[in-house]
Amino acid sequence: MTHPALRQAEHELAVYRRIWRGSVATMFVTPLLFLAAMGLGLGDSIDRGARGQATLGGVSYLAFLAPGLLAATAMQVGAGASLWPVQGGFSWQRFFHASAATPLRPVDILLGWLISIVARSLLAAVLFLAVATAFGIVASPLAVLAVPAAALTSLAFAAPLTAFTATREGDTAFPMIMRFVVVPLFLFSGAFFPISQLPAALRAVAWFTPLWHGVALCRSLMLGTLEAGPGLGHLAVLVASSAAGVAWGARTFTRRLNA
Repeated sequence: MTHPALRQAEHELAVYRRIWRGSVATMFVTPLLFLAAMGLGLGDSIDRGARGQATLGGVSYLAFLAPGLLAATAMQVGAGASLWPVQGGFSWQRFFHASAATPLRPVDILLGWLISIVARSLLAAVLFLAVATAFGIVASPLAVLAVPAAALTSLAFAAPLTAFTATREGDTAFPMIMRFVVVPLFLFSGAFFPISQLPAALRAVAWFTPLWHGVALCRSLMLGTLEAGPGLGHLAVLVASSAAGVAWGARTFTRRLNA
């Protein structure tokens, strides 16, 4: 028997099939431009520098950058789908309330929504990995595992942000989240340069963010440098963030839809 959450996910993906073209720039074209401009342009200067590849662990800047962009793009897909669209489901279009009028429980609606975000993140990751392969910077067959790792990174942000959005009556907090959380994480969580280059205080902050763990996990998979201990540590952080978000979301969705 089909799990009720899959019914909600099926609905969301059916809607997404009609609007997916509008999200291509965010989940594919923009990171591709970053990869080309910074990986090939700036990367050439970095690779020819005195400390170039030594600072990056012996790989080219393009090979270093690609896994970071993969994880960071997945994070942005998850965050973007967890703020205004979720508020729309509660307050504007109220399609979550429509789903709640069926036999679906609030937790089913939450899980279905998150499944649809993971599916979109998987699509973005597959497209990006295909481009990275075309650039010739995929160094290991383990790179295929970077696709689910990126999707898990997306979920690690989508789950808690979706839960948080369910507590809001409006969208006034969302621009601040994007400006002061999502964008700084995108820039300072190891996607573009090793966090060892950051001051000690900022380095410690980066270590505690799910995105740094997602970046590190995707990078080790794509470069073939994965070690069991650190890999399991990164995975544990991403799973813990996702699970905590789902647990919180189950409460906030139930409270919001049963009010």
